[in-house]
Amino acid sequence: MNQIKSIFSWLNSFLEKARIIMLNIATAIVLIFFIILIFGPITSIESEVKDPSGRVLFIDPVGTVVDQEVFSSDFLLEIATGSSTEQIQTRDLIQLIRAAGQDEDVPAVLVDFSSTSFAGPTTAINIAKELKSLRDSGKRVIAFNDRLSTTSYLMASQASEIWLHPVGSISIRGIGGVRAYQKELYENLKINFHNYSQGDFKSAVESNTRTNMSENDKMQREDLLNPIWDEMKFLMAQGRGIEINDLQSFADEYIGFFGEAEIGNIAYALEKNIIDGTKSFPEFRQYMIEEFGLDKGADSETYKTISYNEYFKQLDKDTSDSDNQIAVITAEGAIMEGDIAPGVAGANGIVKQIRSAHEDENTKAIVFRVNSPGGSIIASEMMRDELSAAKKKGINVIVSMGDYAASGGVYISTPADYIFAEPTTITGSIGVAIAIPTLENAMDYIGVNFDGVVTSKHGGWDPTQAINDDLDKIFARWGANVYNRFINFVAESRSQTYEEIKAIAGGRVWIATSAKKIGLIDEIGGIDDAITYAANMVELEDYQVVYYGEKPSPEEMILKKLLENSDVSPEGPKVLLALNGLARLYETLTGIQEPKALLTCKGCLVDLD
Repeated sequence: MNQIKSIFSWLNSFLEKARIIMLNIATAIVLIFFIILIFGPITSIESEVKDPSGRVLFIDPVGTVVDQEVFSSDFLLEIATGSSTEQIQTRDLIQLIRAAGQDEDVPAVLVDFSSTSFAGPTTAINIAKELKSLRDSGKRVIAFNDRLSTTSYLMASQASEIWLHPVGSISIRGIGGVRAYQKELYENLKINFHNYSQGDFKSAVESNTRTNMSENDKMQREDLLNPIWDEMKFLMAQGRGIEINDLQSFADEYIGFFGEAEIGNIAYALEKNIIDGTKSFPEFRQYMIEEFGLDKGADSETYKTISYNEYFKQLDKDTSDSDNQIAVITAEGAIMEGDIAPGVAGANGIVKQIRSAHEDENTKAIVFRVNSPGGSIIASEMMRDELSAAKKKGINVIVSMGDYAASGGVYISTPADYIFAEPTTITGSIGVAIAIPTLENAMDYIGVNFDGVVTSKHGGWDPTQAINDDLDKIFARWGANVYNRFINFVAESRSQTYEEIKAIAGGRVWIATSAKKIGLIDEIGGIDDAITYAANMVELEDYQVVYYGEKPSPEEMILKKLLENSDVSPEGPKVLLALNGLARLYETLTGIQEPKALLTCKGCLVDLD
């Protein structure tokens, strides 16, 4: 095994050096584009702000809608590979939609969410409700797409009219999906998995230890998915004035993964009023010109429009100068040690934000937004400890749960004075996931034997060797201790007994409406409700809301802004992707040297299309 480690260590060192070299190349590429952007044609840079009066506001977010934008530490790598994913903050998108509803100078709003993904189903539902309110305000809302998925149709269904390209696709497939169960694969590779998870419903490691979904996991997933899907169908049907059963039939008859075969769905969609009609791109452009006038200042013949980015820049921001502050701190993504990154609630970064908030004498309350399926125990402890430190100073902590606040997401919520959750928030999963792979059979198969001298009973053990009975008991006790600690924290925070929480724990996940009935949360509501509650709790009439987040360096921000204002997309060397993939393979292989217990709920994540 030491020889194997040496090989991979050398490979990792090589890959790291190669990565640095390639990043230098990427930097050079970026600098070239920097020069092009600065010294390129002056006419390409718009110095004047476009007047939105009489223009159709075009909302077409490209990227992922998240609670808190996070700037990637691999910024240059993402630029070089063309893999960068934009992020749109939920609160910014909501502010934009609400402002448009009140703006009499904007005659209509055009929406296209076909290139938009969402952090989870609750985020998607909340944006759909905002679009409904926009339409209900009397604003004309138009949707035009060449393709519609479940989530993009959820948005389009809130429009006054929906137009689809004649050969476009519409695929309302519902939510959920399947997962791969790899027990037989590992058996074929002669890898043993030892499951020390706590909780009959804790399914995070099932994909490694089973060949199919357990009945418990199937039951809890149905209990989660059905209410979410029902809410989505209700909003779609309400928006279109059609029967919910017609939408369900459309989803059931969906022709999946056949490309142009989806064209056949258009006839049904027209028959059942799922869409209003079809228009080609020139036909839709002419339609919009007739409705809203010709944009005489445009380079080509088109209708009067303004992008959502241009419009958002002109909106009035919160300019409150009150000394009283409510700090909003977001834990979004997998809870892990280290820094915050896209999809990662890095404990080091979040702890810094919490500390900065409670060390500021102007902070009167903290609203902790949790949107996470959980993760590392240590990282969860770090966040919990820092929130407890804030409470010891007399600062109230209000938790607002987003799409997910499960397992570790519940753990970090335990210091809260009060907990809000959205109606479709997924929470619970109070349990521990531990699955330790061992390679003794694989080592035996390839002819590797182990022998040596150690000074303690288990001093020479690692996952290349079998787990004996004594070590098995140690690991089992480890899992039980973490589980008991988890239950005790939740019981204390919810003013319930250990037995009461244990009865609803077991790793089981709950939709928020059910979680309220069993006392895991206090109230159904969004982050605005949590902020208002926090202000009332500390008797504030005048206050400002301060959103904490990681900031990019000045250099990174300059590059980001330049690229946002340019149509240039550098095509970097694809070898970077391969190098990065190999490095991650090395991390995976060496990661089994350190068995970990996780507070995670991977099965909580809902697949949206």
